[in-house]
Amino acid sequence: MFHSQLGDLIDLARTFPETKIVLNHIGGALGVGPYADKRQDVFEEWRTQISKLGQFPNVHIKLGGLGMPSLMGFEMGMQPQAPSSEQLAQAWRPYIETCIEAFGPDRSMFESNFPVDKGMCSYANLWNAFKRIAAPYSADEKNAMFHNTALRFYRLW
Repeated sequence: MFHSQLGDLIDLARTFPETKIVLNHIGGALGVGPYADKRQDVFEEWRTQISKLGQFPNVHIKLGGLGMPSLMGFEMGMQPQAPSSEQLAQAWRPYIETCIEAFGPDRSMFESNFPVDKGMCSYANLWNAFKRIAAPYSADEKNAMFHNTALRFYRLW
């Protein structure tokens, strides 16, 4: 799903409040094609829609998929050296924090998009970036985002 389709998901969540929905890859805030030079405009539109979606308790969100240059348009994968976890955290923080603010830790779950994200960064740097972003949260909130939310949503416990 792309950010331009989030209004449809809001309608779906409203129409079927008992249906559990998980939004993958933070809702696809596009940064390529016709959106390549509109990162701030896309971010504002995306943030507004994410805030609306967060009001529906049946919707959860996966925090990841940001390493896909073909979707998000981050060019860090084009550098001579792979980006550090610090660089990734700095670029991704506004998106991840917006999602956590809208959905809370109990409806947010970090995700790996490997091997697709391998085009931008290493597996270790991806997860270390997530840990850097999550650093200010409590131990219970981190446990939710890195583990418990997924267990509960997918009924694995």
